[in-house]
Amino acid sequence: MFNMYDLIVVGAGHAGCEAAIISAKMGAKVMLITMNMQTIGQMSCNPAMGGVAKGQIVREIDALGGFSGIISDKTAIQYRMLNRSKGPAMWSPRTQNDRQLFSAEWRKTLEENRNIDFWQDTVKGLLIKHGTVVGVKTSLGIEIESKAVVLTNGTFLNGIIHIGEKKLGGGRISENASSGITEQLIELGFESGRMKTGTPPRLDGRSIDYSIVEEQLGDENPGTFSFDPKILPLKKQLSCHITYTNLKTHEVLKGGFDKSPMFQGRIHGLGPRYCPSIEDKINRFADKERHQLFIEPEGWNTHEIYINGFSSSLPEEIQFKALKTISGFENVKMFRPGYAIEYDYFPPDQLKQTLETKIIDNLYFAGQINGTTGYEEAACQGLMAGINAVRKINQQDEFILKRSDAYIGVLIDDLISKGTEEPYRMFTSRAEYRILLRQDNADLRLTDFGVGLGTIDEERAQIFNYKRLNINKIVSFFNSTRVFDSKINGYLNSINSTEILEKTSLQKLLSRPQVNVNDLIKACNLNDSLSNYSDVELEAAEILVKYEGYIKKEKDLAEKLERLDDVALKQNFDYSAMKSLSLEAREKLKKHKPQTLGQASRISGISPSDVSVLMVAMGR
Repeated sequence: MFNMYDLIVVGAGHAGCEAAIISAKMGAKVMLITMNMQTIGQMSCNPAMGGVAKGQIVREIDALGGFSGIISDKTAIQYRMLNRSKGPAMWSPRTQNDRQLFSAEWRKTLEENRNIDFWQDTVKGLLIKHGTVVGVKTSLGIEIESKAVVLTNGTFLNGIIHIGEKKLGGGRISENASSGITEQLIELGFESGRMKTGTPPRLDGRSIDYSIVEEQLGDENPGTFSFDPKILPLKKQLSCHITYTNLKTHEVLKGGFDKSPMFQGRIHGLGPRYCPSIEDKINRFADKERHQLFIEPEGWNTHEIYINGFSSSLPEEIQFKALKTISGFENVKMFRPGYAIEYDYFPPDQLKQTLETKIIDNLYFAGQINGTTGYEEAACQGLMAGINAVRKINQQDEFILKRSDAYIGVLIDDLISKGTEEPYRMFTSRAEYRILLRQDNADLRLTDFGVGLGTIDEERAQIFNYKRLNINKIVSFFNSTRVFDSKINGYLNSINSTEILEKTSLQKLLSRPQVNVNDLIKACNLNDSLSNYSDVELEAAEILVKYEGYIKKEKDLAEKLERLDDVALKQNFDYSAMKSLSLEAREKLKKHKPQTLGQASRISGISPSDVSVLMVAMGR
């Protein structure tokens, strides 16, 4: 019935979609297996993409040839650049999306690629021969063979849904859980654990009083995630709104604690620390009189509302009663209650940097199976697993992004070096090279990689090279052009910046924090000289000029630290015989089996003196 595939992708969430499409773009014959063809690319929780650090990841995916950014742009209903008041290292794009369109656009994109086949079924187990995965077996008893397999099972592995004292088997509301894979992997020697996530109730927008809540508009001049110039920004947008809980809300919620699965010990998995449920918030932050809630529309043609910040697993009647105490929700109607979901994951220190498992060859894990949370974190893992699976079966070198290359590199290095016991979420604070890893320069950092991988086509590569050339020309112009006249000093006075007394380079003027590139161009009458360049190119050049010193310092630091990553460690190294290492270091190194000295240095419990011992042992 089925021919041999290069790659089987199990699961069609964000990780699975990216794994399938990137593999197919690289010429692999792909089978995408999903339990439900109607939920491909489903936004299981909030109808939004991007945000702090996550927006950077989406732009990185796009720069490498993935599709999360393009799908987000095509289905956006609002666009906002977060943290504009801070430095550019913190700027993070975010879209509010039409949930149904997002899923439909993903399915359309996947179906348009003739290298991808689909099969609706549940995978119950893996086919293993001589320590290598060679395919999968489904609930219908069908065996499908392949050269590699990527597991992107999301929250479906032995998933349990909790609503108050009710407990239902499922990977999402009204969708069955998946069993068999966890049990087989444990038999093969893998360690597994349990994690928890949750979602808020969905509301009827017709029952909300928008006149007494705060409106949150999108950007006046919206941008896009994708660097592809054919992807156009939004022409019209929907508003989000903001409201708050209050002491009465907290009182009602506390009244349901005796039936809370979280507080009564029925949930054993750890939930995301930085995205707690509403009951967890009022318990942990008892001194807070209110908590902010975001009223987010689910699409252009629906009144369904996602209430961000009100994730809950309390009984549905408690959720409903508490909602009615909130400003604007006095007459609210609920489409369905929030719930918590508990599921299996596999600690990611069991993976190589390629996301291939250490125990079974050609088997890759991506997404929540690795203990992460978030669409963006899942999507970038799917992308990297797909790329590396194809490269391995084609006997090509592995593709690994360093911590100084991308947030994607930070995420994967954190997972495999440190593992995680709670859902891992990306933040800018996790990256030590934030000035290098900005959202605006993701294409400058990564497009050349995409060209080399064959995931960026020639047309887009030419557009990128033209943009890079233009940015360099602008920077060169700023460095070489000197100006001085009364109009410039008038501008400097207007922004409380010191006047100049002689001809001064544009580079020096632009380096001042208060000076804006567009205002400087007007003050210096430079419109004719720079009229051929886009606003995006001018902003990119401005950032390079303003932060030149910081960028150089981070690059120098990265180069020093990454020398350790050039020192490979033998995978059969006998750490137990190295008595100069601390006992903890010996145990951690035996367990993690780091591939490089740099990776070893980032394992929790490995001290600088342990690294020195390893350097001596490696002849360094």
